[in-house]
Amino acid sequence: MDIVLAGVGGQGTLVAGRLLGAVAQTLSKDVKVSEVHGMSQRGGSVITYARLGDEVFSPTVEEGRADFLLAFEE
Repeated sequence: MDIVLAGVGGQGTLVAGRLLGAVAQTLSKDVKVSEVHGMSQRGGSVITYARLGDEVFSPTVEEGRADFLLAFEE
């Protein structure tokens, strides 16, 4: 399962990605999580990729391939 979380700094995008990874590990899934930070400050773009499955090799999700997209925005 490929999941993308997108938002801006300060909205909890990174925390949500880390929680998702932790929960998936408790379900005995192989998990890879990676983060892309835009501007390194509150308000900059942030994207978290999470891949879960029986065997996951890469932490990134190809464009257009996400099973779920969660967009944080005010």
